[in-house]
Amino acid sequence: MQQPFADNELVIQSFTNQQLNLHDYLLIISPSEDVQQKIIEIKKQFATEFECPSALHGKPQITLLRFLQVEMMERKIIAKIKLLIEAASPFQIVIDGFGSFPSHTIYTNISTKNNIIELVKSLKSLQPLVKLDKWNKGYFITEPYITIARKLLPFQYEKGWNKYMHENFKASFMVNEVLLLKRQINNKNFLIAKQFLLLNKAVPMVTQNTLLFL
Repeated sequence: MQQPFADNELVIQSFTNQQLNLHDYLLIISPSEDVQQKIIEIKKQFATEFECPSALHGKPQITLLRFLQVEMMERKIIAKIKLLIEAASPFQIVIDGFGSFPSHTIYTNISTKNNIIELVKSLKSLQPLVKLDKWNKGYFITEPYITIARKLLPFQYEKGWNKYMHENFKASFMVNEVLLLKRQINNKNFLIAKQFLLLNKAVPMVTQNTLLFL
């Protein structure tokens, strides 16, 4: 998968730290605890069997949107996300087997993608708010998945995919919430910025007053 952002150094060169309190944001679906634990065990097994300690990094999640933005925009972005997510209905995600992006990533295959894809489509109205500049626009996922291991070396990918393309793995969980994660641009760890519930609420209609000129 291509990196959706310009290098952080390029961004920092354009703005001083005083001008920007720049953050990296992720909007994610987090699996249920039991499904997370199952996937973590798979990641541990992959790390050991294929000499890939990086597989241990990162919690299992489905990324919906990633963007860079200044923190002063956060309140507006959260308010807009809240309206969009609360308008969606809870839905089930079914995981069935594994998939890959040759020749660098192996992931769990999501067989029920339509609800996720529709949710992401509804989020695209956020683009004006999450666009930092012409190099850093919001990156909306088109293929939902949960990573097992990424940035693999050729031998890791070949041996790993040889095994996992034949492995059976089934799991499911309900999506009742979406999380917004954030981190300062030079930090490694993400923190939860906001939790949004799927409530099947109607999106308020925006009306404009009509001006009559006599």
